[in-house]
Order: sequence, then structure tokens, then C-alpha cells
Amino acid sequence: MHRPILRFLTAVLAGAAIAGATAADAGEFVVKATTIPEMKAVFGQVESRIVVPARTRIGGSVRELRVTQGDEVREGQAIAVVVDDKLALQLNAADAKIEALNSQLANARVQLERAQQLRASGSGTQVSLDQAKMQFEVATNQVAAAKAEKTVIEQSAREGTVFAPATGRVLTVPVTPGSVVMPGEDIARIAPGPYYLRLSLPERHASEIAQGADVTVGARGLTAPGGLSAAHRGRIVKVYPEITDGRVIADVEVEGIGDYFVNERTLVSIPVGKRTVLAVPATAIRTTHGVDYVRVATDAGAMDVAVILGETFADNGAGRVEILTGLRDGDRIVLP
Repeated sequence: MHRPILRFLTAVLAGAAIAGATAADAGEFVVKATTIPEMKAVFGQVESRIVVPARTRIGGSVRELRVTQGDEVREGQAIAVVVDDKLALQLNAADAKIEALNSQLANARVQLERAQQLRASGSGTQVSLDQAKMQFEVATNQVAAAKAEKTVIEQSAREGTVFAPATGRVLTVPVTPGSVVMPGEDIARIAPGPYYLRLSLPERHASEIAQGADVTVGARGLTAPGGLSAAHRGRIVKVYPEITDGRVIADVEVEGIGDYFVNERTLVSIPVGKRTVLAVPATAIRTTHGVDYVRVATDAGAMDVAVILGETFADNGAGRVEILTGLRDGDRIVLP
């Protein structure tokens, strides 16, 4: 009867010794008050710094439309063709006028040659020769003017092709094939970028946001910023000094935002203040039956303390979990 009891007591003492050795050999983490930025989730809207309209240079009807909303275009690419039916009639009239003037020019050349011959033989007068020269020069200038007028009409016909003024994405196309347009009317609006996020914050945060502050941009689809690996990093590059309708406007630069839709909204976490928190590594937290515990080293030995967790953040590149209640500044945490 005594041998089993002795074996049981020996096993208990050995287990306690092993547990004590493990607690002594395990690392410790000293809880210290840490100042972290107070983040606020707001909506940011993707915008392009430059939006260029592609305008028609002549009036007429849209004969051909080669782009639609969302298309990527390059500078100088033909995106539409505007045709004015009157230009064809004007070209025909210009050709007929040139033919008539060429006939007058040929007749003036014959009259000039005849006057020169008569003057050379002595039967013609100098006045007749001068008059023939003047008529020939007038006819020549009239032909040149008619050809210049035809060139202007041809140039107007060529200007019916609308080219993209910049490389970018087509935002809107306010016309359809067959639409009647006037000179200077928009055929399409193109956003060449660069793209940025525009934030609109309540004016109570106007004194707390600062240019150059880092922000966290959530994934697409109006999802929360989430973990550090799933979020994009951005930086506030401009805070506008004018408050409009109780809102302060700020611009955020984010790398890789060019694949977003223009005017697409996404969640952004921005710093609007600072607060002091107590935090521990995530490995120090143990959950049992839905309750979170942290092992605290005391003079009497290690003991489990129930805690309430807050948010997760990064401290000098290491992940930390905020402890809302249960710990004090200076507590020594036993790490597993």
C-alpha cells in the first residue's frame, strides 16, 4: 500500500519540478505603455489628377465611334469620325471654280502671248501689252486663291477624325453614332492619371491629420483594411486648407491603385490622434473555454490572468495585441 502512494508523490513532485524548470527557462516579456496612433476608418474615392476631354474640331454627325467607357487608349489614337456632308459639296464647288479659273488663266496666257507678238512686230501698243500682263497675273492669283480655299475645305474634312489627347482610360462617351455635334463638343473624357485617393473627413479631425502621415488602405470591395499583409500602405500628400460643408479634404497617394475604377470607393484607416496602450505578443495569449489568459510572473510564481483583448498592431515590425484590462505597466509576461 505504501509503494503506490510513494510512486504517486514522486511523480507529482517530478512534474512540479519539470513545470517549474519550464517556467524558469521560458522567456519573459515586460509590459510597457506604448503610444500608438488612433486610427479612424473613412471612405476614400479614387480620382485622377487629370481628366482630358477629346473634342471635335468640326460640326457634323458622328459617323463612327471606336471607343466605349473603360477602354484604354493611347495618345494620338483615332477614337471617332465626324462627317459634315456639306464639306463634300464645298469640295465639288471648289473643283468647279478651279476649272473655271484655269480656263480664264489659259485665255489670259493666250492674250498675253498675242500682245507680246504684236508689240514685237510694232503693230501693238504698250498699253495693250500691260493690260494683258495684268489680266494674266489676276487670273494666276485667282487660281492660287481657289486652290487655297480647296485646301482649307480638305483640312476641315480631315479634322473630322477625333484623336485621343492623352494615354489613359476612357471615363465617359456622351455621344452615340449618328449624334449631331458642334465644334468643340466632347466626344469622350479620358483619365490619364496619376490616380490618388481623396478623403473627406469631419472638421473635428482637421487639426489632427497631418501631411506625410501613413495610412492603411483596405482591399477592393469596401472591405475593412484587415491584416497588415492584406492592406495597402499610403501616405497623405496634401491637406486642403478650406473646409467645405463641415468636411476637410485630404489626398492620399497609394502605389498600385491604377487598376481601380475612377470614383471607386474603398475604406481607409487614417491616424486622427494618439493613445497609450498596454500590449503583449500574440504568442503570450492562451484561450481556454472562450476566455483569454496571459501568464504573469510574480514573486509567488507564475499565474494565469484573464484579459480582454483589443486590436492588433505592429510595434517596430513585431505584431502586438492590445490588452484592455487585466495587466499593468511593468508586469512580466511568461512567453511559451
